[in-house]
Amino acid sequence: MNYRVGLWVLSVLLAIPVGFASDPTEGFRRRMVETQIIQRGISHPATIRALKAVPRHKYVPPEQRRFAYADRPLPIGFGQTISQPYIVAFMTEIIDPKPHYRVLEIGTGSGYQAAILAEIVDRVYTIEIIPALGLRAGEVLDRYYDNVEVKIADGFYGWADAAPFDAIVVTAASGVIPPPLIEQLRDGGRMIIPVGSPYMVQQLMLVTKRGNRIETRNLMPVRFVPFTRN
Repeated sequence: MNYRVGLWVLSVLLAIPVGFASDPTEGFRRRMVETQIIQRGISHPATIRALKAVPRHKYVPPEQRRFAYADRPLPIGFGQTISQPYIVAFMTEIIDPKPHYRVLEIGTGSGYQAAILAEIVDRVYTIEIIPALGLRAGEVLDRYYDNVEVKIADGFYGWADAAPFDAIVVTAASGVIPPPLIEQLRDGGRMIIPVGSPYMVQQLMLVTKRGNRIETRNLMPVRFVPFTRN
């Protein structure tokens, strides 16, 4: 399908009243997964199923919905973005989430990454420092999931009351790996975090906790919005 024609068709489908069609965007999601996710090497079955299931257009502002299934990040207000689908899939796959996991996300943003995780794991705890974004994402997540908790707070300090976590996903670039997050990671747990200056290319880093030893591995260069602090 021609890209411009596809965007026009998608914009028409997104305008169809709820109830007229059970899921008019399912085809766009499947095409997104086939062309942007599977063809680029993502093979984790639960991640693939989650990306097919979650309607990404519900997590972006109305004026951006015609681009919801395009291979790019989109602005969601307040200088923040929803990551491109491939990055969401890659970060999800790399933590190897299991059904019994408790996962912490730092940087709720649109709520899309939390929704993907909620399709796979037992509990998702997600922190957003910008109140308007946290409240908006919380409203959308509450409609679909009862295993997600959203908190408005400084994500640097994590969520000690809910720790330890089997995995932590950080969706904003930090100059350092926050020590409280390492402390709240379960032994054997994994954290994925973009590390580096917010004004330059960062490194997406995998952090694995093994007893008192912390292992790190650079995965790929990325560009994320900066880790905001109070």
